[in-house]
Amino acid sequence: MGKAVFPRSLRAAGWHDGEPSADMTGAKVSAVASLIAVASFSSAEAQQAPLPSVTVEAPVARPKPQASRPTADQIRARDAMRRAARQQQQQQQAAAPKNSLPPDRNPYSSPASDYKGERLQASGKFPEKLLNTPKTVTVLSKEILADKNSTSLKSAVLSTAGVTLGTGEGGNAFGDRFFIRGFDARNDVFIDGVRDAGVSVRENFFTEQVEILRGPASSFAGRGTTGGAINIVTKQATTENSFYNMDTTLGTDQTKRVVIDVNQKVTPTFAARVGGLFQDAGVAGRDYVTDNRNGGFIATKWTPLDTVTLATNYIHTEVSGRPDFGVPYYRPNNLVAGAPFPEVGAPRNAWYGFVNRDFQRIGQDIGTINAEVKVTPDLTISDKIRVSRSVLNYIGTLPEGATITNPIENSVIRANPQSRFQQTDVLANQLDATYKFNTGPFRHTVVAGLEVSQEKALINSYTGLTSEQQGLAFSGSGSLSGVSVFNPQFTNLPFGIPSLSQFPTNLKIDTASVYALDSVNYRDLVILNGGVRYDKYDVRVDGFGTVNGIANTPGSTAASSGLPNFNLGLTLKPVPYASIYAAYATSSNPVGAEFDGLSAAYGGLTAVTNGGANQVFGPEKNTSIEIGTKWELLDGRLLVTGALFQTEKENARESFNVTSAKNATAACPYTATTGSVPCISAGAAYRIRGIDLQAGGKLTDKWSIFGGLVLMQSEVTKSNIPPANTALFTSNVGLQLANTAHQSFSLLTKYEINDTWEIGGQAVYRSKIYGGTWLAANQGTELPSYWRFDAFAEAKINKNWTAKLFVANIFDKLYYDAFYQSATPFTFVGPGRSASIVVSGRF
Repeated sequence: MGKAVFPRSLRAAGWHDGEPSADMTGAKVSAVASLIAVASFSSAEAQQAPLPSVTVEAPVARPKPQASRPTADQIRARDAMRRAARQQQQQQQAAAPKNSLPPDRNPYSSPASDYKGERLQASGKFPEKLLNTPKTVTVLSKEILADKNSTSLKSAVLSTAGVTLGTGEGGNAFGDRFFIRGFDARNDVFIDGVRDAGVSVRENFFTEQVEILRGPASSFAGRGTTGGAINIVTKQATTENSFYNMDTTLGTDQTKRVVIDVNQKVTPTFAARVGGLFQDAGVAGRDYVTDNRNGGFIATKWTPLDTVTLATNYIHTEVSGRPDFGVPYYRPNNLVAGAPFPEVGAPRNAWYGFVNRDFQRIGQDIGTINAEVKVTPDLTISDKIRVSRSVLNYIGTLPEGATITNPIENSVIRANPQSRFQQTDVLANQLDATYKFNTGPFRHTVVAGLEVSQEKALINSYTGLTSEQQGLAFSGSGSLSGVSVFNPQFTNLPFGIPSLSQFPTNLKIDTASVYALDSVNYRDLVILNGGVRYDKYDVRVDGFGTVNGIANTPGSTAASSGLPNFNLGLTLKPVPYASIYAAYATSSNPVGAEFDGLSAAYGGLTAVTNGGANQVFGPEKNTSIEIGTKWELLDGRLLVTGALFQTEKENARESFNVTSAKNATAACPYTATTGSVPCISAGAAYRIRGIDLQAGGKLTDKWSIFGGLVLMQSEVTKSNIPPANTALFTSNVGLQLANTAHQSFSLLTKYEINDTWEIGGQAVYRSKIYGGTWLAANQGTELPSYWRFDAFAEAKINKNWTAKLFVANIFDKLYYDAFYQSATPFTFVGPGRSASIVVSGRF
């Protein structure tokens, strides 16, 4: 008595779970208060006045309007909306609150996990999420790069399954040379979607994420891309917020490294981002080798109107120091495979160069302007202009041609100099129009574009490479025989100042392209992708060569090709968090496209050939089919993919030297009076097939993984030349492809113990790699398989500072990255064990 009890309907109207309703208006509050006052009269006051009689009438049933039955289209639309709502709810549940995301977050990765890629940068060409993209793509976010402690593109890519490293030599440049799914991709590296022509050595301090597209991609990227392509996404300015980052590294391999990254939101419509790099370092397990780097970048973003965005970006990098061209190869004769010399007792840290001669200075300057205009909410036009210059400048020493003795400790090699000065200039323009529209239940995203580019290269080499010390067996080119394998004795010889040759090679490639792609989405149940591209490709090489014994004979070679290519993809969505797809794509490799190669034997063109040998043929044609499935599991926090693939190359070019009339054939006659004649032919064919499994994201709120497993089989299906090693092989047909690890595995994982500590590690496996020429494993040489393990632990000191301890190659495993195609090749050695600590500040 005397205590008011609210009707349940009033309680529900005002409070939920003990909290006032956010939409409780003042009028509603007043009404409820009045009811409370009325209900609060005491029983005595209520009894003083008689209550009036009340008549209650029975409710009258009112007829309900007859509901119309929904149509089939309405039911499908309702189901699609429900699926979209469920998917959006899952993503919102998985995503962290916006205010908890770091201010420098990667805009392309999933908010649910830094290890899970969400979208590709080229959102017009790939409008769907990775889940719905009918192609195997590996995305290395900057967070993954940080947890791998990968500071260069090479170290990042080589810890990824399905990618191996190649070498340079006299005929092609040293630098980032990757093999994706068994095929050379050294000129298939892109920066923000524009080809980064010319081999270089690329840093990661300006990188937001690395995208590895697997399988032919000429309709997206143009020439090449037989095994795939690599796109480096650079850090861009953002108007969301300001941040100030710094990372400092100290390592046992003498590494001292500082990286800064600052974004300043100047106004709501303008922001600038700047970064810088300094590094002074050695290489663990390798004597005399240094790896020094410096660079900077600046990016701006201006949105003067809601429909107009202007972004600029400039990057400068320089890599310098003393290069490492590896260790010699032990091979008693051509009938045995042999192994790198450290496998038979030579010291792994032995360096065979000359400290007073060998050097490298590799630089890049890249400027980009990108304008984007939203003409309508559905039509966007963008124009990207790129101007860049890359310089390769080095003198190195190749430890080749071992002479085996008994005892083996007395074996010697030939220290063969390799030098290059290569300057590559690129001017490119990409004009895209992206149009989104519906045709009934079909949602279209159409991209049409024009692309024009000009690539120029000046390639030269050094002379004056012999030592000033008298009495040594230097050749005129600077090669020195008799260098000890186990104890190189000429490391500190004096040398003069080298000079560039007076006979450079000049090369120019002009490309004009037109393309159109369409992605058609039917109610998030079926997605169809298709695209076509045509490239008009022209190449010209001017330079010098030796003809019938006469050196420095001038000449030129030119070629033109039309390159039509296309792709098709079909994706089925049985449930919102899964896809099943099939895709078919083509690509083309015209002559001279690998323009760092100074002959057809290295993928390029020679200005002059002895005997007038023909080297201009039609493009190599590549086709690929891929069938796969992708699943977003654990409330969208984990992306798991699997694919079966097959890539075939036809009209492949081959070459071998006709040294005299004795080894000439009807197809390859000897047409010179002296010297070797290159016999170049087209018509070879290769095939590679395999399975590609990947996973990235979170298994739990605290446990993240990123990794993959690639298993491949390869075969030369047609060849027109004899194998390199006729003592072991009678034909190239049936052989595996060279420079390829047919089984590879990688796994990066980390676990958050509590709010302060994280621990993690990485495991990398590579199977044997076989050596050979023209992609065929026809030399009989091989590199051993290996496992390598890394580990790290991170401590959050406070909200602004963290410290991370890395141990790379925990067990100090001796392993090898790549080797040359000759019978007694030089071999690249992987770094030994090292420890480093990274202190990071985030403000």
